[in-house]
Amino acid sequence: MKPISYARPTTVEQAVTTVTARPRTVFLAGGTTLVDMLRIGAMEPDNVVDITWLPLGGIEHTPEGGLRIGALAKMSEVAAEPGVVERYPFLSVALWKGASAQLRNMATMGGNLMQKVRCAYFREPGQACNKREPGSGCAAVDGIHRGHAILGTSPMCFATHPSDVAIPLVALDATVTVWGPRGERTIGFDEFFMLPGNTPHLEHPIADDELITRIDVPPLPFAANSHYLKVRDRESYEFALTSAAVALNVADGTVVDVRIGLGGVGTKPWRARTAEAQLIGKAATTANFAKAAAAELAAADASHPMNAFKVELAQRTLVRALEIVRPQVYPLGGFK
Repeated sequence: MKPISYARPTTVEQAVTTVTARPRTVFLAGGTTLVDMLRIGAMEPDNVVDITWLPLGGIEHTPEGGLRIGALAKMSEVAAEPGVVERYPFLSVALWKGASAQLRNMATMGGNLMQKVRCAYFREPGQACNKREPGSGCAAVDGIHRGHAILGTSPMCFATHPSDVAIPLVALDATVTVWGPRGERTIGFDEFFMLPGNTPHLEHPIADDELITRIDVPPLPFAANSHYLKVRDRESYEFALTSAAVALNVADGTVVDVRIGLGGVGTKPWRARTAEAQLIGKAATTANFAKAAAAELAAADASHPMNAFKVELAQRTLVRALEIVRPQVYPLGGFK
């Protein structure tokens, strides 16, 4: 690993100033992704700015009923916060299932959103990767691509976005606030993650000198009836083959409102707006759940034989998640 300069600012302004003054500089928070990237040579910055001492932690409940999560709040801290567990259970579950205990205690919420893809070809400097080296090609096209995306893909890249917590956050219409030399701005969560298109190396609409300061979650009362279902090859410390974050509001057997995020299948955290539109106003039946899931996955790219199975698996995952949060109706005279 090549020598790297290191700085530890104590204010957001100092951190941004340091990045602006030095080219090829990256921010270091929990380090659970960056340190790996440095070790294997997938990232080679000249400078590292350690932001772990900045006052960007904590979790606040807003007067309106939402959440304000500091960018440096630990995953484990947010997962265990009583208000999150009670009012946004799928957010808590996604955090618990997103990493091992050691990583949850180190990884930050802002860092989780900025983590790099888990594509083996991105992480191997000897392999072609348009995300790591624009224009070099994509070795995954003819390689092992079982874990890759089927939604939002392009011929340039079909690496799956790896974050678990981003899936309920996209369903919740969260926002990301960043600060830089040009001031503060807020970006909608769905817009914060970019499709690969012809520029897979551009993952976020923020500049190198902008720093995430917080994540805001708007109030959503029916998010108390939510669930995050993650399907993976093994139960512990594994990335999703498919996942679904769902919040469901049902009245008299009819879907009044629903929020759906899908993971393991998209090149970005996938908001299932087609499925949502299909369900609102319909009876909360398994048959309608299945129709909505099929409509959402109709645009999936099933041309790669190793990951074509994800089309059906994603549909089944979404249907099962909706069934879990659907209110149970018991017949007179007994229980089911």
